[in-house]
Amino acid sequence: MSSRLAGLGAADVQRVIASAQALEAGRVDHAARELAGVLTNHPDHPEVLRLHAGMLSLRGQHGDAVRAMQRAVAQRADDGLYYNTLAAVLAEAGEFDAAIAALRQACALQPDLASAWYNLGILLTRCVRYDEAAVALQRAVALAPDHFLARAQLADLLRISDRSDEAMEEYRRILSERPWTGMAWWGLADIKTRRLTQADADAMRAALADARAGDDDRIALGFALAKALDDVGRYADSLDALAQANVIARRRRQWNAAAFSALVDRILAAFAAVPAAATAELGHDVIFVAGLPRSGTTLAEQILASHSQVTGAGELPDLPLVIGEESRRRAQAFPQWVPAMKAADWQRLGERYLQRTAYWRRERPRFVDKMPNNWLYIPAIRAMLPAARIVVCRRDVLETCFSCYRQHLAGNDYTRTFADLAAYWRDFDRSMKVMRERDPQHVYEHDYEALIADRDARVRDLLAFCTLPFESACLDFHRTQRVVGSPSAMQVRQPLRGDTARAPRYGALLDPLRAALGMPAYTQTQAP
Repeated sequence: MSSRLAGLGAADVQRVIASAQALEAGRVDHAARELAGVLTNHPDHPEVLRLHAGMLSLRGQHGDAVRAMQRAVAQRADDGLYYNTLAAVLAEAGEFDAAIAALRQACALQPDLASAWYNLGILLTRCVRYDEAAVALQRAVALAPDHFLARAQLADLLRISDRSDEAMEEYRRILSERPWTGMAWWGLADIKTRRLTQADADAMRAALADARAGDDDRIALGFALAKALDDVGRYADSLDALAQANVIARRRRQWNAAAFSALVDRILAAFAAVPAAATAELGHDVIFVAGLPRSGTTLAEQILASHSQVTGAGELPDLPLVIGEESRRRAQAFPQWVPAMKAADWQRLGERYLQRTAYWRRERPRFVDKMPNNWLYIPAIRAMLPAARIVVCRRDVLETCFSCYRQHLAGNDYTRTFADLAAYWRDFDRSMKVMRERDPQHVYEHDYEALIADRDARVRDLLAFCTLPFESACLDFHRTQRVVGSPSAMQVRQPLRGDTARAPRYGALLDPLRAALGMPAYTQTQAP
């Protein structure tokens, strides 16, 4: 670190160190105050720029963060740590390909930098490249056997590969060595088919009080503790644990509900009359499954992936990445550039998406892209890939929003408060109503409660919409063996259940969420 601070006076060095420590703890405002004077006096110093880029990224100023970090890297092109930080801000900006390239450069420059291998593993996991992710994470653990986050992430890969017993053993080993490791506790909690105990809850409370636990640990611990308390029927205490975890998470990054709602307005207006790709059959091999998280998207994908013609690809990042590429090419944010697009431009974007996702058509002719938040891009999908089928999942609104609130959903900042959740759901709801009205032939609503009520009919309807012949394996979806990377990984490996509603157990405790959603207060007749 001392060589990276060369050129700074002693007082500035202390401020930079204090800023770095505050940034590591997620205290962005404190970090900014410490760095402000140094940034004024040394605006081009690479280490000052590196910290400044991290702050900008946490505040959501992604373009400025990337530019600041690129200036820093230009001066320290032989320093793996700088490429590691560049990758972090690129990933936050949604530039995953560039971030992976930067991490590979960091690992090449500094092969013993365990944090770079860990970050590479995390990003490859987000990109559904699980085999590559495992290699990177194993390298991180080999370099740093006490890298508990890398070990927890490797256990996560076991869990999503239906090796839950092995995953649980590794989570427990980690906790025996480092009991405040939040992601190990959350890994246990996220195996939703297994119950946590009162002893687990007590251990997590002790871990939360441990001075060695950081904010990331406390956030994950809070969600895991809420699951344990729910499992033993302590619902009010479970809500308290969730509230405390969400407060910490929101302190780092807040959701701007008004700005997001305005973005939805702009997208719907921009696509009111847009030419589609010139080739009408483009995208026939793609089925998009979208909706709010925890609304049944994984279940819909599992049903479709049980068909002999379909591969379930999981939550692919490729659609927003293609749109991001076009935004950078035109130097305009989406959807500002939409009015300038011609049919040939949409064809180019559609072909680019298909090029990026060719891997998923190696063995079967069609695949499912199940990124829930792709609902925002449905108008673009229709322009880029006019023959694609789009399945929009819906579940009871209260159950959906409460489930989002309970889930440790990294990056989904709208889940931190009931007001933000309700605003996000309303934007989703109105957008989907517009798209269904505009294009009912290609946008299909798949209702979770209707599926529970009449599995056979709803599965047949879903397959028919996707122009797939009926196959009985789709009714027995829980028997399908494949990697499932979403929080519902364990649940879709069980037969369909009709007892998944959770809100009635909480009764009037959820009235604040009901009020945010514009629903009436709880009455005793709603009890399970």
